[in-house]
Amino acid sequence: MILGHRGVISSTTRAGGEPEKQKLSVATGLAGLSLDAMASVSYGPEAIVLVLALAGGAGIGFTVPVTIAIAVLLVVLVASYRQVIAAFPEGGGAYAVAKKHLSPRASLTAGASLIVDYTLNVAVSIAAGVAALTSAFPALLPYTVWIALAILGGITALNLRGIADSARVFMLPTVVFVVSIFTVIGAGLLRENPAAATAPFLADNAHTIGILLLLKAFSSGCAALTGVEAIANAVPSFKKPRVRSAQRAEVALGILLGTMLIGLAVLIEKFSLAPVPGTTVLSQLTSATLGNGVGYYVVQFSTVILLALAANTSYGGLPNLMRILADDNVLPHRFSRRSTRDVFTYGVLSLGGVGALLLIGSGGNMNTLVPLFAIGVFIGFTLAQFGMVRHWLAEQTPGWKWRLALNGFGAALTSIAAVVTTAMKFTEGAWLIALALPVLVLGMERIRGAYTHIGTRLTVQGENDSLSIGYKPAVLVPVSEITSLSTRAMAAATAMSSQPIAIRVCLTHESTTDFTRRWQARHPNSRLIVIEDTENSVGNTLARYIRTHFPHRETFVVVATIDPATRWHRILPSQRTDEIAHALRKHTEAVVCQIPVRIDPAHRDPALRA
Repeated sequence: MILGHRGVISSTTRAGGEPEKQKLSVATGLAGLSLDAMASVSYGPEAIVLVLALAGGAGIGFTVPVTIAIAVLLVVLVASYRQVIAAFPEGGGAYAVAKKHLSPRASLTAGASLIVDYTLNVAVSIAAGVAALTSAFPALLPYTVWIALAILGGITALNLRGIADSARVFMLPTVVFVVSIFTVIGAGLLRENPAAATAPFLADNAHTIGILLLLKAFSSGCAALTGVEAIANAVPSFKKPRVRSAQRAEVALGILLGTMLIGLAVLIEKFSLAPVPGTTVLSQLTSATLGNGVGYYVVQFSTVILLALAANTSYGGLPNLMRILADDNVLPHRFSRRSTRDVFTYGVLSLGGVGALLLIGSGGNMNTLVPLFAIGVFIGFTLAQFGMVRHWLAEQTPGWKWRLALNGFGAALTSIAAVVTTAMKFTEGAWLIALALPVLVLGMERIRGAYTHIGTRLTVQGENDSLSIGYKPAVLVPVSEITSLSTRAMAAATAMSSQPIAIRVCLTHESTTDFTRRWQARHPNSRLIVIEDTENSVGNTLARYIRTHFPHRETFVVVATIDPATRWHRILPSQRTDEIAHALRKHTEAVVCQIPVRIDPAHRDPALRA
């Protein structure tokens, strides 16, 4: 699997085959790595219109200028990421740049922003896809959340089964979607009047047009820039010459995305579209330019399919990103474990779970989620650009000054955009991202600190730290009665030591004479210690005894546990052995060895079977 920010392409190389045939061309790279960016035209323009519509028809007149400002930022980003592609041909994106040229915390911030971005991409793409579906079939509108959760569940289940993405599979829906959007733009420019009636503006709802309204519209529309960095993060997946192929794909993405955004903005102004509850702006544009016939449904269905594929790219990207972070000891190592189907199960399940929470919390409304989307993206943009400034200052290769100026200009623009987006959207949910990012960074720092501590404790410092040959540790066996459990535990302990010690915690006012007699009859050559329960807990009493009597000696505690054969029988046995094991691990340095004893109901009296 080849990692790209919110885009993963399966690149399988057969033994003895030609690896280059499996690599991406400019066209397949666009199809496989730009789905998020392409799909953003379905919700980016709508985010602008929702803000400008507050000022009525006069506000909609600023749709094109705001979109052009976003397109200018897009041009700067594309130019800047061409430099990232050249400087980091091994890929890796903002995380790799920040890790090499900025501080460890900056790299964690980049990683956290990628995690947030991947997760929001799933929720936004699915919500936008469902919005396109319910626009075509309004009867489905009351079931928005359930449809979104069903799509999310299906994508999650498919990815748990190890279904890999392929750029060539993405080619057809991507081409259909792009052709559909350009058809809408072309037909709309040729029309003088809309083919279907559009919703009129209400003048009494108009607000004054001011700089804050335009900044808010700009920050909302910046969601359309998500995914621009995907190609720069997956340079190794392109055909040779990799850098040039990736750069061409990046430029092609910028041209397509910018043209579509500006074209749709021109049509929005031309037809003076107003936001309509239950109907997307793209749906209204399609209806106004193509009517409500076959062409309308082709555009809507291609939008739904592309958005579903855009959501699916996160399932390839985030688990791989989490694997990289786990390998760097900033996430639990379980995220780097693959299942038998070559799937990072914990990453897939985590993404599905958080995506479901976002969809439920937002009611499946994409306009609730879109304001959160751009913040993490621009943080990643900014870190990548600042890292590239440090890169050119360090390298000073030919032409480094103008490249430094380009990345510096990009860093300034993206940092300003990040601040504006956060400020304008703070009360609309951006506070959640502003809180989630530092929490994720601090959590990853704590995890890294924990792994560092564990590694230090496990490192052999010298000869005195190793156990000498012939060293005999103490082997203890907690017992309560003479059963097959105690017999199995003693047998295991005898294999570990020639002198295992049985130890029994005597409850208050309990006579142990009878037990001692029966134990000695059963195990005449073993040593039995009887202690009084002083902690009102068998586990804590054992822990106290071990700390007192074996303070400087390696101690093993052998505990036999019941392993029932059926789920029903798992709730019946006492959990005291688990309590003992937990207390010993928490309060002592003893090594706890749990020996499972199988209880098969097939060998029991049928009358006693559950």
